[in-house]
Amino acid sequence: MKKRKAQKLLASVLAASMVFGLAACGSNSNDSNNNDSNDTTVDSSANENSESTANAENEGDTDNAYEGPDWAAIDAMDYDDKCDALYEYNLGEFNEFYQAAKTEITDLDKRMALMAISEAKLLESGVFQPVQSNGGSYAMTRIVPRTNTTVLWGLDEYKWHTYLVTNELLRSEDRTELVSIWGDSETAEEWFTNARAFLDEKGYTLNDTYNYEISYELVTWDVIATSMTSDSYFISCTYTGLLEYDAVNQQQPAMAESYEVSDDGLTYTFHIRPGVNWVDQQGRVVGEVTADDWVASMQHVADNNDELGWLMGTSDGCGIKNYDAWINGEISDFSEVGVEAVDDYTLVYTLEAPFPAFTTMLGYGCFAPLNRSFYKAQGGTFSAEGDEYTPGNYGTDPSHIAYNGAYLVTNYTEQNVTSYKANPEYWNPDVLNTPNVNIYFNDSSDPLRAYNDVKDNISSGCGFTTSALVQAQQDIPEGETETYFDLYHYTSATDGTTFCGWINVNRASWTNYNDTSVGVSTQTDEDKARTREALNNQNFRLAMAMAFDRGAFNATSVGEDLKYVSLRNSYIPGTFQSLENDTTVDINGTSVDFPAGTYFGEIVQAQLDADGVPLKVWDPTADDGVGSSDGFDGWYNPDNAVAYLETAIAELAQVGVEVSEENPIYIDVPCGVYAEYYNNRANAYKQSIEKVLGGKVIVNLVSYEDSTSYAYSYYRINNGNEANFDTAPGTSGWGPDYGDAQTYLNTIQPYGYMNKNIGLY
Repeated sequence: MKKRKAQKLLASVLAASMVFGLAACGSNSNDSNNNDSNDTTVDSSANENSESTANAENEGDTDNAYEGPDWAAIDAMDYDDKCDALYEYNLGEFNEFYQAAKTEITDLDKRMALMAISEAKLLESGVFQPVQSNGGSYAMTRIVPRTNTTVLWGLDEYKWHTYLVTNELLRSEDRTELVSIWGDSETAEEWFTNARAFLDEKGYTLNDTYNYEISYELVTWDVIATSMTSDSYFISCTYTGLLEYDAVNQQQPAMAESYEVSDDGLTYTFHIRPGVNWVDQQGRVVGEVTADDWVASMQHVADNNDELGWLMGTSDGCGIKNYDAWINGEISDFSEVGVEAVDDYTLVYTLEAPFPAFTTMLGYGCFAPLNRSFYKAQGGTFSAEGDEYTPGNYGTDPSHIAYNGAYLVTNYTEQNVTSYKANPEYWNPDVLNTPNVNIYFNDSSDPLRAYNDVKDNISSGCGFTTSALVQAQQDIPEGETETYFDLYHYTSATDGTTFCGWINVNRASWTNYNDTSVGVSTQTDEDKARTREALNNQNFRLAMAMAFDRGAFNATSVGEDLKYVSLRNSYIPGTFQSLENDTTVDINGTSVDFPAGTYFGEIVQAQLDADGVPLKVWDPTADDGVGSSDGFDGWYNPDNAVAYLETAIAELAQVGVEVSEENPIYIDVPCGVYAEYYNNRANAYKQSIEKVLGGKVIVNLVSYEDSTSYAYSYYRINNGNEANFDTAPGTSGWGPDYGDAQTYLNTIQPYGYMNKNIGLY
């Protein structure tokens, strides 16, 4: 039986007033050492059998016969086979290149080049379009910048305990100076010493409480049994893993005092810190942290394989020895799986093959420890122990989890507030700067709430919605002569999260799956069939993508001045990785030399250029000459959009689908009318598509009156059958789990988790 594989899904249910306030100014630097040349040659020539891509120059070209999908055969298939067929039709070329890239595990430069070429093929497919990242908004805050990690992967950014929070709002010039001091600090200890000295000199005082507002809603307190950031956001601060990233982004010992890696790269031995205790919600000791906690964790991961287990397998993740064999029923003794507690304080992981990014995975929920005895006391069982699996009551609320992290939950009131206090048994209290935390629910219905709460010191920071920006440019604090904006604003940095616009190529729901009375489409059966045909046409999808004015879309939430700052033009940030050595890549038959230090995005751009697809995903002049995939709109081009549409119209006519102003294609898009933020964005999308494509495509905005029903149209869906939209611009997104491009591209391989957003699996 085929199983879906899940990864960390992010939702744009974070309103602009909250997303951008928390985003820190992350460092995008990648060290590029000029090591000895290690030239590699990578074949990226186009797949001769793949669906051809119509370029802007192909306008009106009907010389080649177009057949489209064989719907009679596809509709006769069962669900998995239908998804396989549509995946191959729309994404087969990408997957061919990507599977080749994944097999390269020794030459990391060759691997990176292959991954970049794969990404180019993915973008060319048009099944989704990168839209934006977190950040890129005007904001004001009391949170001292860079006092938490800014690595782009894992969950350590949600640990919170190292935050320095001031009672006073940080002035713009002081925040800039603090970021400069951070850049000059070699260690976290040096940075915090320097930051405190600066704050004291400037007259700031520190608060022991971190308060924040967000629109995330929690489903489970079991971090191992969820792939949702909206869950992990609340849970991550309650546990401590083997290693953690510090405020200068260096991975430090946590529950593991030290570790060694075998010469062959297959065995990782961790030495567990003795004397650290697990406690319950009341702070009562329930056991000692031991190596077995990670064995129990792996067993629980296996029992929840559809959530995070993919990260353990050989085809999708780090390749824990025999993990796949256990999942597939090829072995029945879990002790043969590559995780072993040699004794109470010695933990060994064994891999099937070297995976250099393994330690970067340790900050994610699948490597969280699990106290076996507490879990079983909640009625939880393990199939590895011969029982029928059930989690029992474990994770149902904060009283049914064990804690070894910095915080205990003191209050959880759904859609209201979640409060935390310092764990008295936390192993490293000296770095716990904010012993109290309150996370307030804000559904974004009031565009000024977050701004007003920051002014009143109810919340520690916020980004400015368009309404809040206007207000901040008018309000003057007591005793000052300048406005809140002039005194305190800064522009939040982008991060590794990429929110996308998704195309549903296999729509099966025209109402919400959990409540058929909401999200009801007005499409007729004929409309549905015509839309399906159009959305399975590559040129039609690219026409839609190039007709989408993402700048105007973004301006509705951050204003005209910043509308391009958070725009992202590739799925994987262009600076996510760089070559360590000189590498020669064969791009469509031409050898191209890329020197050491070349960023991922530059290779993606080279492949797109060679394929003649007019997208700009890399700007070498951006970020003071470092280069970036962010901060410009390399997709929106009305002329190219019209050219692609004309090609698509000619092709669709060959399969009996007329597309014209008199007979347009209807596209359903979910619209959260309860919040100014979502309503304005959806309308900007509609106006852009309909204007550029000359009324040949009509966008129907399907209204949702509350955040919960809106989320069930696109975010809290379990599979592609439940996705209730034709396109969903800027809704769901992805943030990396570890430091390899695979962490993004795996989500779009067959059975990859983000495929549910395109109606598959």
